[in-house]
Amino acid sequence: MGLCASAPKSRTNPERNQFKNHQKTNLFSYNHQNPPSTNNPQKFSGQQTTTGAGGVGATPPPFSEFSFADLKTATNNFSTDLIVSESGEKAPNLVYKGRLKNRRWIAVKKFSKLSWPDPKQFAEEAWGVGKLRHKRLANLIGYCCDGEERLLVAEYMPNDTLAKHLFHWENQTIEWAMRIRVAQYISDALNYCSAEGRQLYHDLNAYRVLFDEDGDPRLSCFGFGTVLLDLLSGKHIPPSHALDMIRGKNIILLMDSHLEGNFSTDEATTVVELASKCLQYEPKDRPSIKDLVATLAPLQTKCDVPSYVMLGISKLDEAPATPQRPLSSLGEACSRKDLTAIHQILLSFQEWTQQMRDMLEARKRGDQAFRDKDFKAAIDFYSQFIDVGTMISPTVLARRSLCYLLCDQPDAALRDAMQAQIVYADWPTAFYMQSVALAKLDMHQDALDMLNEAAGLEEKRQKGDRRSS
Repeated sequence: MGLCASAPKSRTNPERNQFKNHQKTNLFSYNHQNPPSTNNPQKFSGQQTTTGAGGVGATPPPFSEFSFADLKTATNNFSTDLIVSESGEKAPNLVYKGRLKNRRWIAVKKFSKLSWPDPKQFAEEAWGVGKLRHKRLANLIGYCCDGEERLLVAEYMPNDTLAKHLFHWENQTIEWAMRIRVAQYISDALNYCSAEGRQLYHDLNAYRVLFDEDGDPRLSCFGFGTVLLDLLSGKHIPPSHALDMIRGKNIILLMDSHLEGNFSTDEATTVVELASKCLQYEPKDRPSIKDLVATLAPLQTKCDVPSYVMLGISKLDEAPATPQRPLSSLGEACSRKDLTAIHQILLSFQEWTQQMRDMLEARKRGDQAFRDKDFKAAIDFYSQFIDVGTMISPTVLARRSLCYLLCDQPDAALRDAMQAQIVYADWPTAFYMQSVALAKLDMHQDALDMLNEAAGLEEKRQKGDRRSS
């Protein structure tokens, strides 16, 4: 996969001279007229709260500066096992899959210092494109410029590139309607970038189009290049041969044979004409982005069919976020939202019984100390009796919280679980029950936080028990 970035390259290729009226593209063809201020960049620690569970498909967070330590942790010390794209003509440098502490999956592109010797320029380029936010882009969410390190961080796209699905497919080729959708979505992304004043560059190919968890295509760099021709032919066509391939060719011969004729000839003719215009030498002869959108929009079919269905892939639902500590049987049941298992565990609880015993024992010892005229001890024991004796049972609150959950009343369940925490501040069960209620309310990040808090309290209690024994 590729992020929307590449190191600066010399423009000696004659084909690239047709873009001589464009500014030189460094990182993301950044508009240098109004560089963003980097005097007070937001430092990112990896603890940022995100929408949902913070995984694939979550709302992208604001663009931020990451610490190198967090990216090193996220990629398991830049493990070779997590490399998803290696150096090469199509994807310079290395791209790693990683996961932040908030459970968000990310893609991390690692450059050499030689590619970007000036840290200020790197930061300005990154901040410029980091402002872009669109559902058709693989959005950039941060960067790191630490010493000699130059890294970019983007949303992770789990379903490979257009190149993989077009040129190296295993189970099925991309059907015609999906190819038109890819072209439309790319044009939507380009239209947005154009409206935001981002200068576009030419190096867009099938390796720069990525598929997200829903199978929807996302653009990871800006231009238009030969993607339309790739979609038509099912082959990667070098730009130098693209126009020659189109000129004088029968459309049927040009089309991908794996489509087996399952396409509209009229639609294919329209796309071929559009591709030919996109490849013209003079910029004035190429269609505008608005023309692309207007031409491709009427060709859309199967609008109600999800992209992952047309791609023949499974929808990648985010796996439940995992806590940072080992869980007890109650914790495991709560993490699964297994209300039946929680019910069985709460039935066995003896907290209230133990509290009654403690209360009665405190009263007994207080009376004995009072008889013995040990008044300081009597104060202590009687205070224990009063404190415990006037408490509402946290076990009762926990059980009623579960009853509310089983009756599909998560708000009331959360209130009882919070009250149990007030009654018994360090009781892990109160936090576990809150985590289940929060999950039922679709507050997944808060639910995970509560789960981790409960696990931490259990760990603390176990250490205390070991020391006392």
